[in-house]
Amino acid sequence: MQNPLKPQTAHATRLTPPNRRFLPAGIRFLAAGALLVTTLPALAGPLSPPLGPVASTNKPLADIEPRIAINAANTPGDNDVTPSLFKITQPGSYYLTGNIIGVAGKHGIEIAASGVTIDLNGFDLVGAPGMGTFDAIIATTPPLRGIAIFNGTVRNWGGDGIDLAFGSALGVRVENIIAIGNVGYGIRVDAFSNLRHCIATSNLTGGIITGSGCTLTQCSAYLNTGTGILVFNACTLEGCTSSNNSGGGYNLGFGCTISRSAANSNTGSGFFVSSRSIITDCTSNFNSLDGFRFSSSCLVRSNTASDNGSGGDGAGIHALGSDNRIEDNNCTGADRGIDVDAAGNYIVRNTCSGNTTDWDIAANNIYGPIIDRRIPAPVASTPAVAGTAAAGTLGSTDPNANFTY
Repeated sequence: MQNPLKPQTAHATRLTPPNRRFLPAGIRFLAAGALLVTTLPALAGPLSPPLGPVASTNKPLADIEPRIAINAANTPGDNDVTPSLFKITQPGSYYLTGNIIGVAGKHGIEIAASGVTIDLNGFDLVGAPGMGTFDAIIATTPPLRGIAIFNGTVRNWGGDGIDLAFGSALGVRVENIIAIGNVGYGIRVDAFSNLRHCIATSNLTGGIITGSGCTLTQCSAYLNTGTGILVFNACTLEGCTSSNNSGGGYNLGFGCTISRSAANSNTGSGFFVSSRSIITDCTSNFNSLDGFRFSSSCLVRSNTASDNGSGGDGAGIHALGSDNRIEDNNCTGADRGIDVDAAGNYIVRNTCSGNTTDWDIAANNIYGPIIDRRIPAPVASTPAVAGTAAAGTLGSTDPNANFTY
């Protein structure tokens, strides 16, 4: 009897010959495929290139960068009545490839065509205050349309940083521009323009000045000599800041709307607003005169004024004329909290605290009751609250009441 653990050499010998009958079906298929591949002709392309020069397959530069570089070859300047280092005379999209250093007696970039967009590309236009009344960027040959400038810095020019005003260009767009240390205004634009994310600081005439019908969004002005932000009629401002300017924070023409904006530590009033305007959800603090100073027919609502009048005399809210609606404002720490000079105003739901005189209202105005809650009656103090309910200490159920606290 054979040992079942001993190799069966005889049987193994019969299996070893390379006979196709003994190969598994899958292996026989792969072997046949390999043989077929080795017998087929190669299907590669021709090894010899065609005759003639080899053509580039890359895109032309105009497709890769379809804009025009601002340089002496593309945009040469001139010495006419508005001499300039570079002059744009055709519509198109232009861009800087490096910083521009100002030259005495010349503007930096002159725009003399409509339909021009300039990307400063993060670069700097640098002048010198002693160069005379010349601007970093100026628009000429009015009236131009469709001008846009963005993404760069203009500083230390003898004139304005950007001058697109006085009818030279209407409806322009200026975004992400920083204007520093210019002798004129930091940024000056004409009517129906749009400014966004711009900063004007340390300019010697003023920060930002616009014509009528403009929109300013999240712009800042600080440390300017003159007014921080000055706009003409029917403008809209939102999310702006104006601080430490020597001519006041904001000066707005009639029919303007300003919201969610701040004025702090300006010499003069924080907000000086003409008639038929709306001021909402703004703050005005530590200005030397009034926090909010406005004319007539204005809506002044939900604003906060604190510690104004540091220059010797100032109110938190100061209405100069009539037909104003003054409501839901909080005024603290000024010479006067709410100061109304004329008759015919509507004054409700305001609060004042810690002013030398909390309320100074002329005769013949309409106002809700003014409740003094500095010492709540009938006790000298209010109880603490712990829990889910407590009795009120307003001392009035009138929904239009004003409060001193």
